[in-house]
Amino acid sequence: MSVFTQLSAEQAAAWLEDYALGTLETLEGIAEGVQNSNFFLTTTLGHYVLTIFEQVARDEVPLYIQLMAHLAARGIPCPEPVANRHNAFITDLCGKPAVIVSRLPGRSESSPNLAQCAAIGAMLADLHRSAQSYRGALAHQRDTAWCIGVAAQIEPHLNTDDAALLRDELRHQQQFRPDDLPRGVIHADLFRDNVLFAGDRVSGLLDFYFAGVDDLLFDLAVTVNDWCTTPAGARDSERNRALLAAYATRRPFLDSERLAWPTMLRAAALRFWLSRLHDLHLPRPGDLVVQRDPDAYRTILLARRATGASQVVTCAAGGQSLLTLP
Repeated sequence: MSVFTQLSAEQAAAWLEDYALGTLETLEGIAEGVQNSNFFLTTTLGHYVLTIFEQVARDEVPLYIQLMAHLAARGIPCPEPVANRHNAFITDLCGKPAVIVSRLPGRSESSPNLAQCAAIGAMLADLHRSAQSYRGALAHQRDTAWCIGVAAQIEPHLNTDDAALLRDELRHQQQFRPDDLPRGVIHADLFRDNVLFAGDRVSGLLDFYFAGVDDLLFDLAVTVNDWCTTPAGARDSERNRALLAAYATRRPFLDSERLAWPTMLRAAALRFWLSRLHDLHLPRPGDLVVQRDPDAYRTILLARRATGASQVVTCAAGGQSLLTLP
């Protein structure tokens, strides 16, 4: 979540006249994230989030809105889109598609405890299972092909060591990432700041606008790399075990997934190292845009590469197989 499009309170108030949400009280830009312009919107009738889509193609926006509605109907705590007086969820604001969604209760946790790690593991498995019946044709926009394309753009900006690391990791992914793992709609960006908690219960999953069809294991790797990593890039074994065990109780892992786990952790680290390098070297103009440190994911990628030869151990977890690294 960021602010790339400037929006005044007067513009927002005029736009809100087409909604039965009362009158505008406050409008506050949200600085986190990298893709769309987002605002906390408070009216006389409630609290909402306003999103102006900056990069999502106009004809793809309804697919994301429909996905959230699909998941919410199956008990996944997603933001609920709000229709205007013409029963439309998506309208134009500043010449771009925009949507209002409910603002969910709770808060994100920068240092989640073991119970919260377990809760997000179980919730992610529930999301994967619930999304299997979604019929929208959502392509994952940040897949391996995207990584290859972005790498070509940013490599001239990198030093010799980073350029060599990038080329080597891309070769590894193209050679060793399997093409026969379970697939479905994934969140693809389930970082700690995209999850809300009420105590140890997940009360909200946010920012579905990177979602698309890909390996379910990739989604899990993205989550583990953020939730279960020390500042030095190493794996936090207790958090890792809690999250993976809870996931496995909802969706047991295949042998092929256990074998692919080290490569998938590397793939997830590569994706976010690349996106942060891209934002650093080829930034988009905007207000309140948080610049995320690419070196954090370079460190994680190096750590995952160092443990890539480690054996994958099968452990008991509620009668199911558990992915873990020694």
